[in-house]
Amino acid sequence: MTFISVIPESEAEGATKELYDGAKARFGFLPNMAKAFSHRPEVWKAWGVLLGSISSQMDPRRYELVTLAAARELRSSYCMLAHGSILVRDFFKADEMEAIVNNTANAKLDDGDRAVMQFAEKVVRDASSVTESDIENLRTVGLTDQEIFDVVCAAAGRCFFSKTLDALGAHPDDTYNKLDEGLKKTLTVGRPIE
Repeated sequence: MTFISVIPESEAEGATKELYDGAKARFGFLPNMAKAFSHRPEVWKAWGVLLGSISSQMDPRRYELVTLAAARELRSSYCMLAHGSILVRDFFKADEMEAIVNNTANAKLDDGDRAVMQFAEKVVRDASSVTESDIENLRTVGLTDQEIFDVVCAAAGRCFFSKTLDALGAHPDDTYNKLDEGLKKTLTVGRPIE
């Protein structure tokens, strides 16, 4: 599950028990990502506050596409599977999601979607390479400066969470084995499902 020991659910107390109980209430099971934070539940809580402040300002579809692009660049299976599942549940069919992940010409994305995803990848890959021209390109497809800020924060925030999970060896949860086989394979870009 992880390279470090985690606090077993049966031994969880205080803030760790709150973390576990909250994660179980939200997801219906105790995910590996929550267990990875068992020694520092205050970090999990702070991440939730930061994530909420970023995502609450964004269109949900755009937030998920930005997160997917960032996770793909980070090679984070956990985040690809989680956010790809949300995109399939709420916005796309499985084959459409595969086309988006594989960056094919028939992906059901408009110019704004493509620009935002490419920009998020660039932020993750090398934020110091972002230029005024990149920002102007986002304005050209209709983003305001506030929306550009949100995209940057979503991509940069994903770096923290994905890198934390991968560096600790947290594998995506077994529940992702229920996904369509083709989609599951497409979204598994790094660590395999547990």
